[in-house]
Amino acid sequence: MGLLILIAGLALFLGVHTLTTLRGPRAAVIAKLGEGGYKILYTVVSFAGLALIAWGFSIYRATGWINVWYPPVAMRHIALSLMLPAVILVVASYVRGNIYLKLKHPMLAGVKLWAVLHLMSNGDLGSIILFGSVLAWAVYDRISLKRREDPGAPPIPVGGVGNDLIAVAVGVVVYAALAFAFHPLVIGVPVIGA
Repeated sequence: MGLLILIAGLALFLGVHTLTTLRGPRAAVIAKLGEGGYKILYTVVSFAGLALIAWGFSIYRATGWINVWYPPVAMRHIALSLMLPAVILVVASYVRGNIYLKLKHPMLAGVKLWAVLHLMSNGDLGSIILFGSVLAWAVYDRISLKRREDPGAPPIPVGGVGNDLIAVAVGVVVYAALAFAFHPLVIGVPVIGA
């Protein structure tokens, strides 16, 4: 039951994010609903998808855990250490500096790194479905960005090294919050000292 809810949530969340890459159908939806209506629908469907993902994964973890493989303990340490750059990359997509200019799409690079690290350190079926789906979507989205004629992102001013330093500082704070608060309290899995 939990896996089905998880998959439904992924379909909603990744489906609406995939719509963004399909410029013709996206334009048709905007023409029908208006820009504001599209954004509201996009937000509602995204949050519904996230809620189903969280709910489905929690049910799966509590009642239907299925091990596929057993990652070495070292993978958890590698994931923990490399999550810091993954978080910094995501922050750098909003606080744009040289990191942004070098990578062009640091958000997708950070999401791909996050997904790969979680796939390396979790060998259960639910994790493989969750992180594998997000990784596949991020790879697809990066490829689609290369083929789009429009930039595909809101115009955010690009700074220099100062913005990179801010991205790193904010990334460290967000990383600490994820590791010490969010992961153990919301996910139910401590990553420090586990």
